Amino acid sequence: MFYLVIDLLGVVSFAISGVLAALQKKLDIFGVFIIAFVTAVGGGTIRDILIGTEPVTWLQDNVYMYTIIITVIFALIFKEKLKYLRTSLFLFDTIGIGLYTLVGIEKGLAVELSAVMCVVLGTITACFGGVVRDILCNDIPVIFHREIYATACVVGAVAYFLLRSLPVSDDVVFIASILIVIAIRLLAVKFQLALPSIYGKNGK
Repeated sequence: MFYLVIDLLGVVSFAISGVLAALQKKLDIFGVFIIAFVTAVGGGTIRDILIGTEPVTWLQDNVYMYTIIITVIFALIFKEKLKYLRTSLFLFDTIGIGLYTLVGIEKGLAVELSAVMCVVLGTITACFGGVVRDILCNDIPVIFHREIYATACVVGAVAYFLLRSLPVSDDVVFIASILIVIAIRLLAVKFQLALPSIYGKNGK
């Protein structure tokens, strides 16, 4: 039950970020739903294909589709309350990558992947819904920018396996790892932290 709640919270977070991205591009209501949908399930779909889950998770349980539909309706109703769309998009996207990193790790552990492959799978789950969203919205995906994004997922995933060696409950490890991903992403943006550029100071 706890795992399902975390998974659905990730769906909600990414669906809202998809709605906000679509609204920025002034898409119609169908376009808004499509962007929300691919953002919410894109990373998980790629993950399930990689590990051979058939059918993919969102096709196995109607709760995912219902959650996305309700979330889209909610976001559209209260879109006027979200005055700063860019800030809101960043916030929900950040929450989403934190939640989905751990969802991906758990999926990897369920099929007995190594810790390294679980880190990779968690990062893919967290990042690639946003990649699909950005491509469809004709933007360069955030993951390809210098700013800290996928790196936060990797650090949080590694922290998960380190924390598992401590005498604390699995739920605490799970939540702490999610918060680490979110905290790193927030701090990176606040203090403008970025990976080193390979193009030099002048971008050449």
